[in-house]
Amino acid sequence: MTLAPSTGLRESSASRPMVIALFVSTCLLSIVSWYTTQQGMALYLSGWFALLASLGVQSALVMVAWLVGVSKTRRALLVAVYVITALVSVAFSYVSLYTWFSAKERPVQVERQLYDTISASSGKTQQILAAAIGEQRKHVLALEEMTAAEKSHGYISRAQDPDPYLARIREAVAKEAGTYREGTGAGIRYTAFDRYTRLAQQSLAQMQTSQRALADFQSQLKPLDSSEAQIRKYREVYNTVPWTEVEEGNHSGRLEKPAIPVYAEFVDKTATGQEELMLAFTELFSAPTGRHIFALALAAFIDIIVFLLAYASGPHFFEAPEARWSAAAATLDDADTPVFVRDFLRKMEPSARGMARVEVSTMTSGELQFCLILASKGSATLVEEDGNRYYILDETAHEQLVDALSIRPLPLRASAKQPQVAP
Repeated sequence: MTLAPSTGLRESSASRPMVIALFVSTCLLSIVSWYTTQQGMALYLSGWFALLASLGVQSALVMVAWLVGVSKTRRALLVAVYVITALVSVAFSYVSLYTWFSAKERPVQVERQLYDTISASSGKTQQILAAAIGEQRKHVLALEEMTAAEKSHGYISRAQDPDPYLARIREAVAKEAGTYREGTGAGIRYTAFDRYTRLAQQSLAQMQTSQRALADFQSQLKPLDSSEAQIRKYREVYNTVPWTEVEEGNHSGRLEKPAIPVYAEFVDKTATGQEELMLAFTELFSAPTGRHIFALALAAFIDIIVFLLAYASGPHFFEAPEARWSAAAATLDDADTPVFVRDFLRKMEPSARGMARVEVSTMTSGELQFCLILASKGSATLVEEDGNRYYILDETAHEQLVDALSIRPLPLRASAKQPQVAP
């Protein structure tokens, strides 16, 4: 005869200190998960809303995990509730951890990226200025020669010039003095050429001043300066560049100016308190780094461990099914559970194989119901030996009944069936 093993009865019962240790571990990890969730929610909600919402989420995680371990019905629904709640907890915990990890690293990355962008823009501006200054020097020299020639020979404004800048000046001088007779000396045309020469010289001086200011800015620019300071200083230098004169000097039409970096694109968004969620997940799915993966793994690991610990320790805080069966059977016999177990054990005797057996004819109604349940769970079997019927209990069921008497919360009271004393 072989008894079918019972899953519930075959499991080794954990000692109470171990169960308490698991419970404490669950509470500690739950506090960690709650704090990271609360910090993540605090980025978007007010302090009290974040506190209450995070407490609700974390308590739901622990309670649902315990219910999954205890409940035998609707486990799929409980698991679905846990998964949805865990996703909320993991998302905000990940954002909080990501913000912590990037608090020092990300600002430096943003500032260095801005430094590279400003360096490229200022370098292009420097090239444009250098080309414009070179052309403007030619224009100044040519205008000085034209002014001297106009004073000595005259008729200079009538000549054609291949340089668009000088051609426009010749045409302007000719229109200005169109009503006057041509000649030599310090006339109107000479005065006009001299004026345009001085204007060209002033434009050249402005360009050279901007070039020196830009060179000083490039030498003082540092990659670890704040984004606001880098953009502000560059804008101050950029605005001093005489772009109109540069365009005229280069006579290349509409000049494509180097763009000034926009502050919104180079600010540390993790410090704004409102953009972390989208930023964190955008970077996670677009260009994940070790920091992103570690933050997400840590956030998920905490909630997974909380679930496993609560799932493992939760059932031990409730009475085992065998304890409830014996309590119900004791109720049928109108006795306390320890008394019922004690009297039931007293009726046991060894079988031919050394296993505990109880004769059916000696059993009370409660004991009979208890054995029927054990038999249905595979922990007992009904046999007939020596013309009598017995319930044979497997070793685990017998061991747990004996262990039930090792803890006596209350003194055992007398059995309901007291032997009558002779008068």
